[in-house]
Amino acid sequence: MANAELEAKVVELLIDITGEEEIGDYRDDDLFEEDVLDSLGAIELLVRIKDEFGVSIAPTELEREEMNTVNKIIERIEERL
Repeated sequence: MANAELEAKVVELLIDITGEEEIGDYRDDDLFEEDVLDSLGAIELLVRIKDEFGVSIAPTELEREEMNTVNKIIERIEERL
């Protein structure tokens, strides 16, 4: 999967989960500090990542700081593909 395609799909997932249409414009903002994503949304994101990309990330596997921005989420998925 091309990087641009992966990035677009991750942004789409996040828009769907959070309802924040501009989420792709602020890719280094902390999604938890900005109250865009909460723990329930994070679990939903992990499930959707597994469904969409076949990448399994356990909620206890990473610290929140390792997956708290759009860019970090993309990086974690790329590492596992």
